Amino acid sequence: MEKMKVRELMRPTDEFPRISNQATFMEAVAALEKADLEFKSGKAPERILLVYDGAGNIVGKLSPMDVVQGLEPNYANIDDLKATPYYQLIRMWHRPLGELCKKAYSVKIHTFIKMPTSDHIVKADDKMDSAFHLFIVNRHDSLFVQDGSYLVGLIRFSDVYKKIREIITSCPSPTQDSSRDV
Repeated sequence: MEKMKVRELMRPTDEFPRISNQATFMEAVAALEKADLEFKSGKAPERILLVYDGAGNIVGKLSPMDVVQGLEPNYANIDDLKATPYYQLIRMWHRPLGELCKKAYSVKIHTFIKMPTSDHIVKADDKMDSAFHLFIVNRHDSLFVQDGSYLVGLIRFSDVYKKIREIITSCPSPTQDSSRDV
């Protein structure tokens, strides 16, 4: 696996459902639900919802957590909020939930979707140790794969683990090795 490149385990972007960054909250919720249902029924190989821009380029991914976080714009400054007392958080959420229906039809996902950062991207021709490092240090469940300046796929931790498991389970047991030496 030392010589394996990210490209060998990545899944190309065309395997994933997509949504425009101009879609509304309501469309995002519906698209997430559809992706989940199609995945669970076996009609789609993936449930991760990729976001594309006006030029058709992948610019990120959308999860239920992104939708909930997008309801409260103050979560954009998450590091500042880690020190906020609990009682202030309750006041912060009071208004956004009351405006949920209005937001669902008017707010576009490009206003809250986060572009992937360098700790979430590997190059297609990187060796797998680059992906291992980012998976372990940042605890991501998937990484974007970049070829040139374009995001061309995702590498999922579950696929990496599956490959590791296949290698480990194909190893001979110590008792088999010792019988060969005799």
